[in-house]
Amino acid sequence: MLGCLSLCALISLFSLLTAAAYMLYSGLLSGITVLTGSPPIKKITFAYKFTEQPYRNRGQLFRESLKIGPKLACIGVYYDAHNKVPGSQCRYAVGSILSEGENKADEELLKSYETSGFNIFSFPEVTHVVTTSFPCRTLFSIRLIAMRVYPRLENYIKAAISQILSKGGSVEFARQTFKHDFDPPAAGNLRLVLNVTSTYD
Repeated sequence: MLGCLSLCALISLFSLLTAAAYMLYSGLLSGITVLTGSPPIKKITFAYKFTEQPYRNRGQLFRESLKIGPKLACIGVYYDAHNKVPGSQCRYAVGSILSEGENKADEELLKSYETSGFNIFSFPEVTHVVTTSFPCRTLFSIRLIAMRVYPRLENYIKAAISQILSKGGSVEFARQTFKHDFDPPAAGNLRLVLNVTSTYD
């Protein structure tokens, strides 16, 4: 009987340590540094599909995009704060980056994406962006990003905008005419700051 209890305690301890190691590896205690500066990427052209449904369903679009261009980097553009907008009304575009900077997109790949119902769009190059990095190693990492990183980015952006405006500066959100299904959201729902400029010294 005592041996059985010891075995159960040992298994419980091992399970607890395994769960703790998994959460730590996923980024539970990873630092989050938010910076403003030059963008990590230049002007990009990407193939995307736009949809309005819960963010948890985005995997299908990522898989579809990767099936066409398995060696291309994927990208997701999320319009709405998932905790402020009902899941069925969350808007996002998912796809693959076809080219960056002055490089041209591969014509065959471009046609393959268009044939599969993807739209093509180019984001303009910007001078300053708000960036951060966080390890995305497991499915739990994605939950940690939503719980820890997004709020930190939001607070940083709000504080930066307040500081710029209080010193007489201006904040400019880069807007460009998109196709009808890829319009930027109203400023109140803007989750991605494309360009922040300040007019003070």
